[in-house]
Amino acid sequence: MTTQIKSARPAAGPRKGARRRPPAPSATKVGRPGSAWALPAAVFFTLFAIVPLIMVAVLSLMTWDGLSSPEFVGMDNWSRLMDDPVMLKSIWLTLLLTVLGVVLQTPLSILLGVWAAGHQRNRAVLSVIYFIPLLLSATAVSVLWRALLDPNFGIPAEAGWLFGDGNLFGEQATAIGVLAFVSTWQFTPFHTLIYQGAARAIPQVLYQAAEIDGAGRYRQFFHITLPQLRNSMITSMILMIVGGLTTFETVLILTQGGPGTDTTISAYYMYDKAFKSFDYGTGSAIALALVVASTIISLIVVRVSGYDKMRSSMEGVS
Repeated sequence: MTTQIKSARPAAGPRKGARRRPPAPSATKVGRPGSAWALPAAVFFTLFAIVPLIMVAVLSLMTWDGLSSPEFVGMDNWSRLMDDPVMLKSIWLTLLLTVLGVVLQTPLSILLGVWAAGHQRNRAVLSVIYFIPLLLSATAVSVLWRALLDPNFGIPAEAGWLFGDGNLFGEQATAIGVLAFVSTWQFTPFHTLIYQGAARAIPQVLYQAAEIDGAGRYRQFFHITLPQLRNSMITSMILMIVGGLTTFETVLILTQGGPGTDTTISAYYMYDKAFKSFDYGTGSAIALALVVASTIISLIVVRVSGYDKMRSSMEGVS
C-alpha cells in the first residue's frame, strides 16, 4: 500500500511585468471642497452687500440731509411713505412696468432663443447683429432712444402721420409705452441667450421620436421645447422681475419721472428723495422696501413654480 503525497502549490504572487492598481482613494479625500474656497466670495458679499444693506436699514430710521448729524426718528419715515400719494402711485407704476416687461420679453426671448439654437442659414450673423443692444449700457441705450424719439428732431417729427404731434413723452400712456419698448429692445437679447443655451441642451432624441410618431413642428414646440425650457423660463422671469423693480437709468434719462409724476417709479422716487430733496432717510426706506419686495417676489416665484424641488441636471426634468 503506497501513499501518494501531493506537494502544496506556492501562493500565487504578482506576475512579472504586471501593473499594480493604484490604491483606492480614502473617503476623506472625496467630497465637497472645504469651506475655505467660499471664503473670498463670502467676504466680498459681506462687504459689498450685507454691510451696505445694514447701513441703509439703520439710515431708514433716521433723518439726514447729508450735511448735519443724523437724528433717530424711528418709524417716522416709513409712516410718511405709507401716506404719500406719490409713493403709492410709484408702486403701481413699478408693478405695471414689471408686468409689461415680463409679458413682452418672455415670448420674444423664447422664440428668438429657440430660433438661434437652430442651424439656419446666416443664423450666426443675424444673431450677432441682434445681440448688439446687449453690449450697450442702459445709459447709452436711453440716450440713443431719447434722441431718436425727440419730437423736434427725431423720428416722430418726420412721421407725423404715425405719431401725431410727436411728443411721446407728453402723456402717461405713451410715455409708459416708450419705457416698456426701450427696456424690451435692450434686455430681450440677454434672455434670448438664456433660452438659446437651454434649447441646445435639449436631447435631439426627443425630437426624433416625435417625428417618428408624426408630430409636426408646432406640436414639438409646445410638447417638447416649452416643457424642457421650464427651468430657464423661471430663471429668466425672476431676473425680469428683479430688473423691473430696480429700473432707474431708463426713467431718469427718458422721462425724468414725467409728465408730472406719471412715470415716477419707486427707484426714481428714491433718487428724487435722496439726491434732489436731500432726504436720505426716506430714500433709504424706499431702497430697503425695494430690496425686501424683490426678495419676497423671487421666493414666491421659486416656491410656486416648484423650482426649488428640481434636482435633475437635465433641463426641464424634475
